[in-house]
Amino acid sequence: MTPQTASPTSPVSPASPTSPASPGSGLRSVAPRGAVPGGRVLRLDGGRISLRWRPRTAVVCLLLTAACLVVGALGLTTGAYRVPLSGVLACLLGHGSAADSFIVTDLRLPRLVCALLAGGALGMSGAVFQSMSRNPLGSPDIVGFTSGAATGAVAQIVLFHGGPYATALAAMGGGLVTALVVGLVAAGRGPAVGHRVVLVGIGVSAMLTSLTAYLLTRASLYEAQDAQIWLIGSLNSVTWSVVAPLALALAVLVPVTVLCARALDWLELGEDTARGLGVPVGRARLVAAIAATALAAATTAAVGPITFVALAAPHLCRPLVRSPGALVVPSGAMGALLLSASDFAAGRVLPGTELPVGALTGVLGGLYLCRLLLARRRAART
Repeated sequence: MTPQTASPTSPVSPASPTSPASPGSGLRSVAPRGAVPGGRVLRLDGGRISLRWRPRTAVVCLLLTAACLVVGALGLTTGAYRVPLSGVLACLLGHGSAADSFIVTDLRLPRLVCALLAGGALGMSGAVFQSMSRNPLGSPDIVGFTSGAATGAVAQIVLFHGGPYATALAAMGGGLVTALVVGLVAAGRGPAVGHRVVLVGIGVSAMLTSLTAYLLTRASLYEAQDAQIWLIGSLNSVTWSVVAPLALALAVLVPVTVLCARALDWLELGEDTARGLGVPVGRARLVAAIAATALAAATTAAVGPITFVALAAPHLCRPLVRSPGALVVPSGAMGALLLSASDFAAGRVLPGTELPVGALTGVLGGLYLCRLLLARRRAART
């Protein structure tokens, strides 16, 4: 569901985005992913505000949410200390035993909530970047934004010796600065096209990885161990003190990203077409880029750099939704499911050992990236 403000003076009716362009008008009649369908419109406040939604997208989001609830129930009830579902419900209502309440509400529940929030943020961030760059590899972990956040956090740990909140702020700052550098270098004297953003991002990510490795060699043993554990990306030690700042950041960033979704849908038709529909292209791109970068940086600040989720979530939800556009909300739901399911599997794939979720998603992400590149190679041959 993507909010949209009605614009009766638009030069082209939003209900017909595939209207043929007149000769010499400069409008592009062919979209890279097909025309954006209209869906159904719910009008509010006397028609001044409209909510455009697609039934299939809503059904897919509900199914993904239900799958997240199933994974969450399994995560709260199973483990070394088993708690029945009735006991979990009692703990959530404040009537559980002391032991069950400690296991459920103090250990497992913050970990589950953090996985859902972080996965949703990464999925939405990946959807925005792939839509803006028109490149299936345009995710924050590929183009270097999470590497920038990681470098900022490690620099703070090694050089300034601050606490967890200082590390979180340094990670967010590093991600935002990296996004600015990549955008400026990729733009050069013209617009930052998708393939250029990816190539520049990969180069910047390699340099930042080297800088992070150098900082680790200058750290004490304790600092290096602390930083290395954070760099893997883990939910093992998440507490409510980590969840609260992440939730506050997402409470601001998620609505902004959802509001940008409709403009991103029109931008996929081409900048000339979007301008003809009354979309402020420059402002829409800037706001969407800042929101998506902040989503990735806030997640990295909370749980460390977690790969694969932002890259794969939009690709996995697109065949289910069967609709063009940015798919910000479905990608967020898919990302929440991916990260919560990966964390559930990471704690059980090796008996007696809890793997960091970043290690598991990294392996899965490498395999998925190889599959994606092979698919694009086959498509280029045909």
